[in-house]
Amino acid sequence: MSAKPIKSILFVCLGNICRSPLAEGVFQAVWTERGLARDMLLDSAATSGWEVGSAPDPRAMAIAAHHGRDISGQRARKITPQDFHRFDLILGMDRSNVADLRALAPAAMRDRVHLFLEFAQGDARDVPDPYYEGQEAFAEVYRMIREASEALAMRLTARASPPDNGQASSTI
Repeated sequence: MSAKPIKSILFVCLGNICRSPLAEGVFQAVWTERGLARDMLLDSAATSGWEVGSAPDPRAMAIAAHHGRDISGQRARKITPQDFHRFDLILGMDRSNVADLRALAPAAMRDRVHLFLEFAQGDARDVPDPYYEGQEAFAEVYRMIREASEALAMRLTARASPPDNGQASSTI
């Protein structure tokens, strides 16, 4: 990944109704808490077209609302070729999403595609799809996404900060 600032992130899962809408909403909240909301374009998309136009899964909306976040206005959409040009960082929720994204991406844009937990935390695990599970699975996915979003925000703000040159400040 180049050192250019990241100004746009696309979160991607299979259907864009569970994990990626949660990731978009949670990262937006984390970024806003840092007073940086206006500096980042965020969106989510699917690798499949199965749910296009659908609202997030009711269980995803419920866990987001439980944590003070309203994602009900989001609508599922399928990734487009333009997304690879529009977004600086494209984060797949699992290895299958990443493989699909890399297959779709123009060769020059493949370095924008990463596994979410690995890019955010150095943890090469998938965010599991909770669709066929109960509310507990959605709560666990929310926790994983929140922790990864915190780590990602720290990583991105550190990238944007000038490097510490080891010299003491003369303003003390």
